[in-house]
Amino acid sequence: MEEPDRPADHPRPTADQDHQTPSAPLKNRGGGSRLNRGGDRQANAALWRIAMVRLRYDQPTRDYLAKRQAEGKTKSEGIRCLKRYIARAIYYSLPKAALS
Repeated sequence: MEEPDRPADHPRPTADQDHQTPSAPLKNRGGGSRLNRGGDRQANAALWRIAMVRLRYDQPTRDYLAKRQAEGKTKSEGIRCLKRYIARAIYYSLPKAALS
């Protein structure tokens, strides 16, 4: 799985839009990161369901998770990466007018 295709005239998601769901990490003062406990919980639940269905039925998604685990991430960290990937794909599929 590669990054979702972004239409040429489509704006990039801003940091604020990335943090609409709790799957995006936050930087803390100590230089590390923690999970965003805010955001839209219903959107997070929807992303989790999409990720679980894709992991069950879609081989490229399983390969993506295996690649993330081979990089040293835990399964839950890999799923978090998958949820962010799905969120970007959904954002890019929205009509430009809906983003204003």
